Amino acid sequence: MTVAAPENVREVTSPEHFQELLSADLERVSLINFWAPWAEPCKQMNDVVLELGRKYPQLLVLQVEAETQSDISESFEIESVPAFIILRGHTLLGRISGADAPALTDAVAKHTKPPAAVKPLAKTDRAPAAAEALSEKEETQEELNERLRALMNKDKVVLFMKGEPDAPRCGFSRRIVGLLQDQGVPFAHFDILSDEKVRAGMKTLNNWPTFPQLIVNGEFVGGLDIVQEMVENGELKEMVAA
Repeated sequence: MTVAAPENVREVTSPEHFQELLSADLERVSLINFWAPWAEPCKQMNDVVLELGRKYPQLLVLQVEAETQSDISESFEIESVPAFIILRGHTLLGRISGADAPALTDAVAKHTKPPAAVKPLAKTDRAPAAAEALSEKEETQEELNERLRALMNKDKVVLFMKGEPDAPRCGFSRRIVGLLQDQGVPFAHFDILSDEKVRAGMKTLNNWPTFPQLIVNGEFVGGLDIVQEMVENGELKEMVAA
């Protein structure tokens, strides 16, 4: 038996519908759930979101299918799913990326209850906290490029993508993984969402602003559109076989 979603949980059908729901009460806290039906982590988080909707009836929960409602996703710079935005009216209160149920639960709890009164201490004999020491030496550009080259050469075919092959975090990554698997091309991968330096560095090194990026024999080949074309004309199999 399917349990009906609570009344405060709404499926967004268009940008106009989205704005209408948000603007109905500018003092209300809203949780926006960006999801995709193909992303396995979204299935678990959708259940978490429904439970939060039941627990906090004063919370407006907006379910946004990220690729279907691409205009809304782009307006919030959503690059992967699941992703969550917390608003009060149109004011951003928080952003959570990935299937981090504890972080989402804590953020919703924080913003859906009235702030507690703060009673400052009259005095304290505690010493000021020491500045946190750098845990590791800052990586130079040359060191970063060397690390990127090593990653690009860790296998004959390397895919720099969002997420993992069995749990991609964007539609483009999902599609290129499907292409490679359909062609029987074995490949290593790197989740660029796990390392912001790699993510930014690959854009600069390969002069290519988006992901996924496919590397063959240590050299940049292209993104989804180029790989799709190479599959269709047989170039990809020739390149991988060479």
